[in-house]
Amino acid sequence: MWESESDSAARHKYGDGILTSNKHTVKTQGFLQRGHSWYVATDIPSDFLVQIGEANFHLHKYPLISRSGKMSRIIYESREADVNKIVMNDIPGGFEAFELAAKFCYGIAVDLTAGNISGLRCSAEYLEMTEDLEEGNLIFKTEAFLSYVVLSSWRDSIVVLKSCEKLSPWSENLQIVRRCSESIAWKACANPKGIRWSYTGRTSSKISSPRWNSNSNSNDMMKDATSPSRNQLVPPDWWFEDVSILRIDHFVRVITAIKVKGMRFELIGAAIMHYATKWLQGLVSETTITFDETSNYGISNSHSSSSGSGSNWIKGGGGGLHMIVSGGTRDETSTIQAKEQRMIIESLISIIPPQKDTVSCTFLLRLLRMAIMLKVAPALVTELEKRVGMQFEQATLSDLLIPCYNKGETMMYDVDLVLRLLEHFLVQEQTESSSPTRQSISEKHLGSNLNAKARVARLVDSYLTEVSRDRNLSLTKFQVLAEALPESARTCDDGLYRAIDSYLKAHPTLSEHERKRLCRVMDCQKLSIDACMHAAQNERLPLRVVVQVLFAEQVKISTALSNPSLKDVETFTQPMVTNRKTLLEATPQSFQEGWEAAKKDVNTLKFELESVKAKYLELQNDMENLQKQFDKMLKQKQSSAWSSGWKKLSKLTKMTNVQNHDHDTLPRSNNLASVEQNRKSTRRWRNSIS
Repeated sequence: MWESESDSAARHKYGDGILTSNKHTVKTQGFLQRGHSWYVATDIPSDFLVQIGEANFHLHKYPLISRSGKMSRIIYESREADVNKIVMNDIPGGFEAFELAAKFCYGIAVDLTAGNISGLRCSAEYLEMTEDLEEGNLIFKTEAFLSYVVLSSWRDSIVVLKSCEKLSPWSENLQIVRRCSESIAWKACANPKGIRWSYTGRTSSKISSPRWNSNSNSNDMMKDATSPSRNQLVPPDWWFEDVSILRIDHFVRVITAIKVKGMRFELIGAAIMHYATKWLQGLVSETTITFDETSNYGISNSHSSSSGSGSNWIKGGGGGLHMIVSGGTRDETSTIQAKEQRMIIESLISIIPPQKDTVSCTFLLRLLRMAIMLKVAPALVTELEKRVGMQFEQATLSDLLIPCYNKGETMMYDVDLVLRLLEHFLVQEQTESSSPTRQSISEKHLGSNLNAKARVARLVDSYLTEVSRDRNLSLTKFQVLAEALPESARTCDDGLYRAIDSYLKAHPTLSEHERKRLCRVMDCQKLSIDACMHAAQNERLPLRVVVQVLFAEQVKISTALSNPSLKDVETFTQPMVTNRKTLLEATPQSFQEGWEAAKKDVNTLKFELESVKAKYLELQNDMENLQKQFDKMLKQKQSSAWSSGWKKLSKLTKMTNVQNHDHDTLPRSNNLASVEQNRKSTRRWRNSIS
């Protein structure tokens, strides 16, 4: 609790909140309540009835007109000769505030507190209880209590601002909201050295609000004696929980005032996240997507129920809360809750500081998911997408798996949204690198930019692997998202190859041309050894891609072997191994499990290939046996028809031998020529017969 030095003086001056009027026109001992009616305990019968809703106040005219300008005008300016009843359903604060104002008119002591001061101040303004009618009238005294007592106390300022939720627009016009917001902002931004922290045993197990006073009385000293440490430092987020109980419009006023005071944007962002976590229950729940029999997407969110506002959550059989966003009609209550949540999201987006890393990327993505689901204004959604793009490298795969809420869309996840986020990230990177202030940065910052792109590349590859299982994902959207990043962002295309292989598994009906088009997004020279081994035996890939993979691997091996020094070979292969280890460490668990499954598929394919080879050898032996049998049968058929021809051939052979013997007397050279000629003619003749 905050207390100023003038707090005790103010309470002493105003009787510790006990308010009385100076004149006593009607002697009374107080009000008596019977059911919904109030009577004045006096001997004079009442002559005036004030009706507020179901409450009836049986009063007297003179005490009211002597201090209320509105009552006086109504009674004296009425066309009726004798007005004895009035209906005032529009009085701010309701019958509770009017009861206190009526008691003040009768001179009955009224206890002013932080809970009733705002309603009494607004009702006094409504009843026109000004100084013109009586010095020290209700407006003056309630205004003094607000200024000197309430605004000097942290707790009272919070309570008054909370009570103003039902007093609009009166509380706004009377500047109660503005003054309380500025008081809270001033105390939240105060120097912690002037705050004495004390533990008061708050039930939420969180340390309580500090007290704005370096001097303490004996009671405070006894409390501090039981605390763990009197000199406990004030945590920077001490004011988060107290401010988070406010309604969203008042919370925005407080945060705006805190911004003007110059508080660090990291603390403001943390306060916004704390508020959103409390009032947007769907923000911290995990979303899972399942298919039903009608091919609609059912999105279920499980989280603990609380008193905060929520969307159209309904009880599920699993003990959690489930939210159905496809089909179905909403009742009136759900519609009102959806409007409240939409207003909260739009207000939070508008007050997030513009600096980078004000809030976490996970918070922005979950806020974006709810904004799309509740159909927040498109301009605010675009602004939120740009903020996500500023720190897109901090995102996780689970945060990017945002369901597609567009009607008529058959895809399971919103791939177009991720593409827009990636484009905002690239635009932001290009803007920072081309700005004059960024041109003089060191190489360390340039390396951080490259690391950011590498992280985004791994994130996009993992996202593509996940969404590729959706059979409604078109090839064009997959290709556009895969090619959105520059080539320098990926040092290894193993993740991209994994996504391509997953897409080919989920879409077995792709044509050869479509498969080639899909594989163009991958660079075969950036694949690791494991990926090359898998791709070389992957029957889903086009043959041309398999050849490219084998050629790229052969080039790597040739380059390594052609190096004359063993030292150079080691330096060539060592980065490859290091890159593989780094890749495996940075690869998601689902990706590594996919590689294990792929290795099992490779072993299965090897076994099937050996079986096919054995069957092929058996078929080849059977074919040779059949060929031999066929040749044998063919020779048997031709032997009878060719017997006479073979006899003629033998006679011609004998005649040729005789002629050769007669020519032996010729020179040896001539004999050799003739023998060669006869041999050729005989072979030619034999060939012609066969």
